[in-house]
Amino acid sequence: MKRALAAVVAVASMTLSGCGVVLGQKQPPEAVNTLVYTPAEWPEPLRADVYQPRGEGPFPGMLLVHGGGWEGRSREDMDRLASYYVGLGYVVMNVSYRFAPEALYPAQVHDLQQAMHWLHREAERLSLDRDRIAAFGYSAGAHLVSLMALVAGTGDELDRPWGGEDTRPAAVVAGGAPMDLRKYPGGRLVPQFLGGRITEIPETFAAASPVTRVHPEAPPFMLFHGTRDTLVTIDHAEDFVAALAAEDVPVTLERQAGRGHILTFLTVGTALPEADAFLQRHLGGPG
Repeated sequence: MKRALAAVVAVASMTLSGCGVVLGQKQPPEAVNTLVYTPAEWPEPLRADVYQPRGEGPFPGMLLVHGGGWEGRSREDMDRLASYYVGLGYVVMNVSYRFAPEALYPAQVHDLQQAMHWLHREAERLSLDRDRIAAFGYSAGAHLVSLMALVAGTGDELDRPWGGEDTRPAAVVAGGAPMDLRKYPGGRLVPQFLGGRITEIPETFAAASPVTRVHPEAPPFMLFHGTRDTLVTIDHAEDFVAALAAEDVPVTLERQAGRGHILTFLTVGTALPEADAFLQRHLGGPG
C-alpha cells in the first residue's frame, strides 16, 4: 500500500461535506462525552467520543472507526459522521485505537473488541439496544471492523481472549477497505502493521485479510468503493463481495464512479442513502 494511504483523510477531515453533499443532522445530541473505554490493565488508555441522542430509547448503536494506514490520523476524522448518525437517533461511539509500528496486528482488532464490550456494558445507561449495534469504518478502519465482525464468536485465535459474541456487529458499513493484504507484497504500511514482509510471514498476511475470514454466519455488509481508487483498488471490494455472496451472506456494493480513495471519503455523503437503507433493512433503523 502506498505511503499516501497514511494521510488519506488529512484533507477529508476539513471538507467531509464535499461536492455539495452536506452531512447534516436532524437534531443535536443530548450529550457528547469523551472517555477512556479500555480496562485499567490495557497497554495504553484509549479514548472515545460517545454521542447520546435525544429522545427515549432503546436506540440502535454505531461504532465509528477512522482510517490512516494503521499508523496515524485520529477519530476526529469521523466527527461529521458521528454528528450525522446521532442526529438520526443512534448512540454513536467514535473510537481511537493503537497505531503501528509500536502496536502490531492484532492489537488494533483487540482494541475494537474492547470498544464493543464497553457498549454492551453501558447499554442500559445509554438506552442502547444491544442487538442493533452497527460498525462503520473507512480504509484501515473498515479493514479492522471487518476483521472484528468476521471472527466474533468463532473461537478463532483472533477472537480470543477479547472477542466473543458481543463483538459481532449486527451490520457493517465498510468504505475503501483493503480486504486482501496479500495484494501488497511491497510498500511500507502493511509490513509495518503486520510485523514483516509477505515472504517472511505469509500466514499473517492471509490471517489479517478479511476475505479469508468469510463464513456463512458473517453479519451483513454494505461496501462502498471508488472505481478509480489506486491505493486500495476496487477488486478488494469485488472479491470480498463475491466471497460473502458465495456463503449467502447479505452484501451490497455501492460503486463510487470516477472517484479515488481520498475523494470517496470526501464525498461520503453520497454513499449514505444506500448505507442508511442497508441499516434500516438489517437493524430496523432508529426508534
